[in-house]
Amino acid sequence: MNAKPVRYWLKVMNRPELLRPGDTVAIIATSGPCDSELLAAGVKAVKDMGLMPWVMESCYLRHGFLAGADDIRLRDLHMAFAAPYVRGIFVARGGYGAQRLLKDLDYDLIRCNPKVFVGYSDVTALHVVFNQICGLVTFHGPMVASDFGRGLDPFTMDAFKRMIFADRDIRLKPPSKKGDFSLVNPPGRPLTIIVSGYAKGPLVGGNLCLLAASIGTPYEINTHGCILFLEETGEDPYRIDRMLLQLKYAGKLSNAAGIILGDFGPQTLEDLHISINELIIPEGKPTLANLACGHTSPTLTLPLGQCIQLQLRG
Repeated sequence: MNAKPVRYWLKVMNRPELLRPGDTVAIIATSGPCDSELLAAGVKAVKDMGLMPWVMESCYLRHGFLAGADDIRLRDLHMAFAAPYVRGIFVARGGYGAQRLLKDLDYDLIRCNPKVFVGYSDVTALHVVFNQICGLVTFHGPMVASDFGRGLDPFTMDAFKRMIFADRDIRLKPPSKKGDFSLVNPPGRPLTIIVSGYAKGPLVGGNLCLLAASIGTPYEINTHGCILFLEETGEDPYRIDRMLLQLKYAGKLSNAAGIILGDFGPQTLEDLHISINELIIPEGKPTLANLACGHTSPTLTLPLGQCIQLQLRG
């Protein structure tokens, strides 16, 4: 029986067992259809990491702007979580369509079978419910066709492996008992402190337009006491301002313990200065910007749902 969506943050997060060479990972298209050549190249890259890819039917289908009808994408997702030999689930690409699956997800099944789950962009809709409703830690990171298929730069590949593999020396440290977490940008891309201060809480968020679209639904993001991560791509400053304003009016900025701004390409911090100065800074939340994460290369892989600390000294 499916669990009903809930609006509170689950206090106990279930971090999945990390991957080891030889593990089977399911590759699934939860949103838009895949380019066959990029998919094939991405699957080869997964094999080259020492993993055994199980490419699911949704990766080969096209239903208009979707990778197969909703029931097929939903079935693939449930099969991937239910299969005992599958240790991880890598999303092939974003696009649009993940939100259409939320009301029919078997949340009990997913909660009881924590696995490494990786994706970003439209996959934000799934990250939010897996974090909030199922209590799972998930990973905001590169996707099989969109990123692996085009070839990952060394920084991105290293950051990805160090986050999801159990037998790697972790540079992007998962929290210790004290909740420490290190954010290390690529060389030449300095982090920017917008508001100094200290904050601690679960790292949540993802793509700004998906988070704004969740407001007013049973699946809206809960930012209370959390570190809110935001990224976006290809949007004009006024559209970014409108989405930030929607989060602000819904109390998502004021409820957050801290804020991290990722990549907003092609917009820079200077392009977004009105929104930052008039919408974000007045909230007084410790805020870090220019994190290399989102629709960008190089990019970090982040553990959503994991408790982290921000210690920002201007």
